[in-house]
Amino acid sequence: MLRSKAPVPASAAGCDVVLTLTPDQAEPATVCEELLNGGGAVKITGLFSAEQIADARQVIMEESDRDAVKVTHFQGEAMEDGTANLQRRVWNLLAKGAVFSEMAAHPVIMGILRLWLGTEFIMGSIAANRILPGGPGQEPHVDYPYWDFHAAETHPLGLNASFPMNAQVTIVLDPFTEESGATAYAPGTQKNLRYPGVEEQKAFHDDCARMIGEPGDTIVFFGAAWHCAMPNRSEHDRNAVLINYLPKWMKPLEDMPGAMPPGFIEAASDDIKQLLGMNYPYPEVLDQADATNAAGRR
Repeated sequence: MLRSKAPVPASAAGCDVVLTLTPDQAEPATVCEELLNGGGAVKITGLFSAEQIADARQVIMEESDRDAVKVTHFQGEAMEDGTANLQRRVWNLLAKGAVFSEMAAHPVIMGILRLWLGTEFIMGSIAANRILPGGPGQEPHVDYPYWDFHAAETHPLGLNASFPMNAQVTIVLDPFTEESGATAYAPGTQKNLRYPGVEEQKAFHDDCARMIGEPGDTIVFFGAAWHCAMPNRSEHDRNAVLINYLPKWMKPLEDMPGAMPPGFIEAASDDIKQLLGMNYPYPEVLDQADATNAAGRR
């Protein structure tokens, strides 16, 4: 196990302190311990081939050139200053190329998340984020299902991050550098679930680490950690595949089964069917369900 640099205090602005592992080193217990009780993020180097990265990137570039205006999140400032067009989302990636199923259900990722979220976990969303040169960053935030925790009163009393209800996976398609706007995060903030306050958001950039990576690297992190995309000040696009995973009983962000083309689900692998929630029947019209004992040990 390696860290991408010698241990550096997280308060050193811009430093890369993400625990860095090879695919062979990415044991589920090691990764989950870091996500829950460590910095909150792990980088797995070279998880995807150059061919997979090129295939995914081509689809995303073509889709985002053809249909640039899509719903986005945490871009309120960019909407106000007119730079939101330099950040483009591509949703429903499973329907846009086989490579995205390969990415979503990679055996290393699946092994980690079976321990982290339970063996029957699902996928909440799979999308791409393309930041063009000059494109904006985001406000520091937490991710779904915690992402509106700025309205804490709408969530259950006592909700905390002692058990995870989220995993985020970022698959790097273009170099993630400080100049290109590699994701910034505050290591350790996942341990105390809350949305960063206004003053904390202002101070975030003075006290953050960065998720630096090369194409093919994959960053797994707990979305309860404060994080955000940063402005792209380079001369190249910064593309990434962003995947949200959830426990089996959590309502997903995207209605992926409803958006799949005819025949996709029937032809999908067992892992993809699980990720689409096909193994968990609820919500169900119980008035029309088979008259069996559907819950309990016996």
